[in-house]
Amino acid sequence: MDLSFRIAGEAGQGIQTIGELLVKTFSKMGLFVFSHQDYMSRIRGGNNFYQIRISERPIHSSQRSIDLLLALNMESIPLHRAHVKPKGMVLWDSSRSEEGQGEGSLGIPILRMARELGGEILGNIVATGALLGMLGFELEPFLEVVKGSFSEKGKEIAEKNERAAYAGYEYARRECLTCSFEVCSPKGEEKRLLGGNEAIGMGAVLSGVRFYSAYPMTPSTGILNYLASKAEEFGIIVEQAEDEIAAINMVIGASYGGVRAMTGSSGGGFALMVEGLSLSAATETPIVIAEVQRPGPATGLPTRTEQADLLFVLFAAHGEFPRVLFAPGSPEQALYLTNKAFHMSERYQVPAFILSDQYLADSLWTWPGIDEGKILYRDYRIREADGTYKRHRFTQDGVSPLAIPGIVEGLVVTDSDEHDEEGHITESAEIRKRMVEKRLMKLLHMREEMEGPTYLGHRSPKIVLVGWGSTLGVLMDTVETVNKKIPCGMLHFSEIWPFPVSKAQKAFEVLKGAIGIGVENNATGQFAWLLRAEAQIELPWKISKYDGRPFYSDELSEEVLAYARSI
Repeated sequence: MDLSFRIAGEAGQGIQTIGELLVKTFSKMGLFVFSHQDYMSRIRGGNNFYQIRISERPIHSSQRSIDLLLALNMESIPLHRAHVKPKGMVLWDSSRSEEGQGEGSLGIPILRMARELGGEILGNIVATGALLGMLGFELEPFLEVVKGSFSEKGKEIAEKNERAAYAGYEYARRECLTCSFEVCSPKGEEKRLLGGNEAIGMGAVLSGVRFYSAYPMTPSTGILNYLASKAEEFGIIVEQAEDEIAAINMVIGASYGGVRAMTGSSGGGFALMVEGLSLSAATETPIVIAEVQRPGPATGLPTRTEQADLLFVLFAAHGEFPRVLFAPGSPEQALYLTNKAFHMSERYQVPAFILSDQYLADSLWTWPGIDEGKILYRDYRIREADGTYKRHRFTQDGVSPLAIPGIVEGLVVTDSDEHDEEGHITESAEIRKRMVEKRLMKLLHMREEMEGPTYLGHRSPKIVLVGWGSTLGVLMDTVETVNKKIPCGMLHFSEIWPFPVSKAQKAFEVLKGAIGIGVENNATGQFAWLLRAEAQIELPWKISKYDGRPFYSDELSEEVLAYARSI
């Protein structure tokens, strides 16, 4: 079984509510789930959709072709019907129109039924029950999810929603006699779900973050919301700053004061943080920055996805200094790489980045749960020092002792101007040269901690797809499909900078005798450029997507196979 559903309608119609109820229900049934969202930059109106894919085997991406469209308004049908498979179905609200929608559709009077059951607000539950009825799934797991979701609102409201679910379910079971893809409810163990932004927030909590400051900016705001929800439980101060300039400077101050601190934004907000980034580097104050990409330039497409900030983040800020850059490909990777970002930021006293994007941020994946053995935590700050303490002391590895002001006996001094070992301003040419070399020396040791790419696929591939960041899942599913026709593999990078040249050499062997194809959600092939600059690896073919939408694995498979047939 491998089914895809799309819930479409206007912003404000409760599309996300239906989607989240369904993914929880399918996970409770023991199915593997992948979901992503597509929404416009408006509070009301327009056309949004929430797409869910389920299977009894692991899945890692969405597909363009869908088996069922749940249209909450009539405008959604012509917009999305072309993506419904020939034997797929359209479920629509016949309360909005009495006109038939042709073969392969089922009209359910959702709003009329909801009003009869207690109010239009119940329409989403009626629709969700109907969808499950069309598929032939058992209703009990959904009723458990409904009960858990509405129990805090009182017994009466919970019972109304249960009745609404029954009504929609029974109507669809009674009327939908020709569903060609009806399935039986699985009996597997309940699965866990994790989203991209949630994973970054969770990774921060597990890393001991104590201060988070940010200005809300789509699509990074979910990190702010998650940490705010955990603030009291874990003793985290969460500050909504007046702008991104304030946010990063607050984080630098908090870290200088002795706590692990983090900020987050998207490209436009990070642009305002650039001067603060250099301040962090000059003072060697460890901070973590989550940059959740969306299309630019300027305001761009605020709610869409893209991988176009890679080189910006890698080279942003004035002056030369080391930084760490991770680009997770899944929520699971996002959790562990956020943890590693905190670890390396504090160990080497450098800024560390988690580079995500809207697609990963708003997607939900099935995942196995936290492996505590993978969590890194060591406090690198010193709490005892005598009067000879030098904040920027020259050392063999470039890493100076990091003391907490007011805790140690010695004086802790630093400055944004170039400074000597004690942290006092200097214009000495010799000291300037040594300080630059001291900071850059860290790169040699940081590089040793970076992991090379992941390779999956055929042992002797003819085609190798090369990607980074959020393309992980779509590459995995594409390789599985393409391998049935032609030997294919994939190289995926999630630890980007310092570029792991030595650890990638063995993986690069697979490119010998194969054609490398770069797959990126940007127009200029930014990672391909970095690969060429750092490893002298040239990718002769590139597949780019830069319309603000993510790759779909079925579309990418077709494109790769078409290329294979042409060579």
